[in-house]
Amino acid sequence: MAKKIVLAYSGGLDTSIVIKWLIETYNAEVIAFCADLGQGEDLKSIKEKAIKTGASKAYVEDLRNEFVKDYIFPMLRANAIYEGAYMLGTSIARPLIAKKQIEIALKEKADAVAHGATGKGNDQVRFELTYYALKPDIKVIAPWREWSFDSRQSLIGYAKKHGIPVPVTKKKPYSTDRNIFHISYEGGILEDPWAEPTKDMYTMMVPPEKAPDKPSYIEIEYKAGNPVGLNGKSLSPVELFEKLNKTAGENGIGRMDIVENRYVGIKSRGVYETPAGTVLHMAHRAVESITLDREVLHLRDSLIPKYAELVYYGYWFSPEREMLQTMMDDIQKNVTGTVRLKLYKGNCIIAGRRSPKSLYHPELATFEAEKIYNQKDAEGFIKLNALRLRVNSLLRKRRG
Repeated sequence: MAKKIVLAYSGGLDTSIVIKWLIETYNAEVIAFCADLGQGEDLKSIKEKAIKTGASKAYVEDLRNEFVKDYIFPMLRANAIYEGAYMLGTSIARPLIAKKQIEIALKEKADAVAHGATGKGNDQVRFELTYYALKPDIKVIAPWREWSFDSRQSLIGYAKKHGIPVPVTKKKPYSTDRNIFHISYEGGILEDPWAEPTKDMYTMMVPPEKAPDKPSYIEIEYKAGNPVGLNGKSLSPVELFEKLNKTAGENGIGRMDIVENRYVGIKSRGVYETPAGTVLHMAHRAVESITLDREVLHLRDSLIPKYAELVYYGYWFSPEREMLQTMMDDIQKNVTGTVRLKLYKGNCIIAGRRSPKSLYHPELATFEAEKIYNQKDAEGFIKLNALRLRVNSLLRKRRG
């Protein structure tokens, strides 16, 4: 039986209930931990709420810089997108939260950690794989896999019974997860994949039809695969994200409506807003297009689905993700340059790219007269590459 538990606490519906439930069920001391990942909430009031709900202590740590620098940037260097659509905004946050939870558990000499993730979702896996990777003997408590509540409505009833304020109502039952990278919406009306999201599901961006009628042009500077400046001004990772989120969001950029395959085997519908992330994915690709060798680019691209899958499933601290990261980062050393983008009513359009390490050769690429490339050389090149096709065709004809 656990005596001291460190809970990953957000102040949302699930974790608000969990503090009271853990105390009742385990008769244990509960320490709440809330990570500031740029979610834009009043974390002071969340800390106070945790104490009022029964937590003996409440930690609130500003992890924004570490989150962007050591988690988001490595993922962006790898161009990781799950199933061709999801930019992994929730997935990438969980390993950092779980890592800090373990650090607090060690500091407080706690014998258990807990989270509010459901037994149907991906987050339970992401949290627990990190716990075990960093502290193999830790006891893990997952209330959703133990308690008798069977729906969010039953949680709302429990909260009302015990006077616990929660941000979810019967009128607005979907859940959200927000950080500096994105916001997600799940559950409620979104459980019908045919239903269009309601108009109140816009937080980090405006609907494209309400975006300005005049396009915005921006320039993003890259150094060794990382964005380091915006519109000619050097910025810290957090500053860059905050400014780019604002500009992209004002232009209606970053909306995705996805039905994704969860790790446990369930299809799930989610709506995501990732303003800065959407722009940075396109900008990074644009710099890579003129700085990376063709075969290196193609080989790396073949590994992106696997890398993204590892992040989505929760294997951030696995040896295979670290191996892939080493390879991804090694080829980024020449990904330096500037990209000009046109943002207009939900569209992010590449308007230009340049780099001091560019492999683009204007004299080779031109359709005008030049003296470097001998076009007659292409004949032998084509015949050699066609040899196996010709032999295959000849042999088939001989066999009738």
